[in-house]
Amino acid sequence: MSFGFLGIQFGFALQNANVSRIFETLGGTEIALYWLAAPVTGLVVQPIIGYLSDRTWHPVLGRRRPFFLIGAILASAALFVMPNASVLWMAVGMLWILDTSINVSMEPFRALVGDLLPSSQRTMGFAMQTFFIGIGAVVASLLPYIFTNWIGVPNTAPEGMIPSSVKWSFYVGGVVFLSAVLWTVFKTKEYPPEDMEAFEAEKKNTSFSDGVRETVMGIFNMPKTMLQLAVVQFFTWFALFSMWIYTTKALTSHVYGTSDTTSFLYNEGADWVGVCFAVYNGVSAIFALLLPYLAKATSRKLTHLICLVLGGLGLISIYFIENPMMLLVSMVGVGIAWASILSMPYAILAGALPANRMGYFMGVFNFFIVIPQIIAGAILGFMTDELFGGEAIFALVLGGCSMILGGFLTLIVDDVDEQLA
Repeated sequence: MSFGFLGIQFGFALQNANVSRIFETLGGTEIALYWLAAPVTGLVVQPIIGYLSDRTWHPVLGRRRPFFLIGAILASAALFVMPNASVLWMAVGMLWILDTSINVSMEPFRALVGDLLPSSQRTMGFAMQTFFIGIGAVVASLLPYIFTNWIGVPNTAPEGMIPSSVKWSFYVGGVVFLSAVLWTVFKTKEYPPEDMEAFEAEKKNTSFSDGVRETVMGIFNMPKTMLQLAVVQFFTWFALFSMWIYTTKALTSHVYGTSDTTSFLYNEGADWVGVCFAVYNGVSAIFALLLPYLAKATSRKLTHLICLVLGGLGLISIYFIENPMMLLVSMVGVGIAWASILSMPYAILAGALPANRMGYFMGVFNFFIVIPQIIAGAILGFMTDELFGGEAIFALVLGGCSMILGGFLTLIVDDVDEQLA
């Protein structure tokens, strides 16, 4: 049931590691603002998809799998088109389409684990998703580096052109995204609602506008545990968004000493960002398998606290690094945090949610992933230019501090589901 996440993460990792590079290559300067496309689509799409998937039953594809399939087809098409953008507005528009499509597939995958696994297996279930996320992200993040250094595909291009190494990476990503999701669609069995008549009656008595209204109001009707986790998520995802936006700019300028997007050094540094992202995702894939045991030995809250602190220290340490190889050490901390971010909050949350509204509340929970990203996109550009003197490395330091704060706020969360696996 989790294998499709490998494909989803191919798209997500290619987006995170290369979109800032594409924007800069096409002459973009307000990188943080362009990135707002991603969280805004998540804010709108995921809760609605969660609401709709709770109320969907297809005789062949079931409840969640129709959304996997639709999202995968659209996202794969976007991955083929995006690296061929010839102007900045086209690249920004394709980010909207790509991120929307990824969100259509991603949220129902979270709900599927809650649907099919008992409480005692959910920590392991979400950890297994994290494992496949990590594997997919490692390979996807490395693709430009592999195409350049192992296959000999050109890594530079004339001004305003996307290098061929990036284009071929996106093409491979499109194929893998669709193939992996199709595996889950065809290999996973979903079970119909226990009372189909009541299920159909509820569908007839609610309209799409009711769903939109309920989704918006859901933020005011959250379970206590969900509200507490929302605070943790805010500071965690503010940190992650600062990393995804500014790592390329920070590393190429702070470590490689250039901002010329046509230079060999810049593109070498941009490729190394992919290697760094591959390392943190690889660490997360391995560490995800240890999380259930660490959580059982301590608690899910303490596990998440430790992991977020290590991730924050990893981001802050980048400021002190001059040798690119040492950046991989920083990424170990980030990878440990990423493993927990993708597992622990959902394992804690699933135990506090009613089974018949799992998809809906998982979608509402996404508000606290995208709202901090929207705020980060709105203010980080100003802060970097006006407060940090244009030095993007300080955006990463700020992100590290935010992640550590999120870790300590985990202590306020009430984990009502104490069964760990």
